[in-house]
Amino acid sequence: MLKTLTATILREDDGFVSVCSELDIASQGDTVEEARNNLREAVELFFQSAHPNEIAQRLNSEIYITPLEVEIGQTA
Repeated sequence: MLKTLTATILREDDGFVSVCSELDIASQGDTVEEARNNLREAVELFFQSAHPNEIAQRLNSEIYITPLEVEIGQTA
């Protein structure tokens, strides 16, 4: 069975960090693709090994990605 989840990937130093927001699982890699693949593997391992109660407790079905405007001070 396939399930679509959210992967957020951001640069950190010389590599990339990937996070699955629905499960609060993170991974990393040297490239975006590697970080994405490593996250997929971590999430699949979680689903294979976690107790159904833990999956139900951690799986957040409502994730919203939206722009957020904030005041950061004056620019010179």
